[in-house]
Amino acid sequence: MMFDSHCHLNDEYLYPRIEEVISDASKTGVKKFLVVGYDKKSSELAVKISEKYEGCYAAIGFHPTEIVGVSEAQYNEVMSLVNHPKVVAIGEIGLDYHWVKDVSLRENQKKWFIKQIEFANKHHLPISIHNRESTEDCVSILKEHTPIYGGVMHCYSGSIETMHEVIKLGLHIALGGTVTFTNAKTPKEVAEEVPLEKLLIETDSPYLTPHPHRGEKNEPKYLCLVLDEIARLKDMSKKHLEDVIYKNTCRLFNVDE
Repeated sequence: MMFDSHCHLNDEYLYPRIEEVISDASKTGVKKFLVVGYDKKSSELAVKISEKYEGCYAAIGFHPTEIVGVSEAQYNEVMSLVNHPKVVAIGEIGLDYHWVKDVSLRENQKKWFIKQIEFANKHHLPISIHNRESTEDCVSILKEHTPIYGGVMHCYSGSIETMHEVIKLGLHIALGGTVTFTNAKTPKEVAEEVPLEKLLIETDSPYLTPHPHRGEKNEPKYLCLVLDEIARLKDMSKKHLEDVIYKNTCRLFNVDE
């Protein structure tokens, strides 16, 4: 059994076909899905999906590129969903400097990141962390505002050295489609080095489609390709790897196996 630790069944591409998408994934062994929010609408839809489909769970939160203009009222409305029984994480939250060069906008991202970490700590939940071209600031914030209930570096793309830093903070490392890319030297090295007990897998669907389907929209049914590549890199039984990662994910998000 596999648990897609980060997917967007709430995306406009996947949601209209959600029953087909879940069915196709189930046939490849995916039994559980964390549907991750990134703004008000997607967080609310993630919760709605989790209510309707047994194997689906929700993460609520504001992505760093989606927080400009968010009011306290909008934020509070989303976060009021925290007590829903299928809300198991706050995310995806973090920093993204790829398109943001303005210092004040970066500071605003930091403020909201810290605010959501503290909210997760208050409500005894792990976090799902987005980090793009902001590693130094991201790790610095995580050290100063440590997620008490853990979390995961979603779609990890950093170095082995940074991996060890975040693992020391109690965080997990999630690998996705990029580990299958033929030219993905660093993700493959990370896959070899990451401790088994700290490893999760994800699709981030409909993004980051694994090889050999690059160029197509991603779906949870392709999670098995991520698992296959990590098993190859670690030179270990796919079945054993699958079992360990599934249990890691259920444990992190406090979900029954």
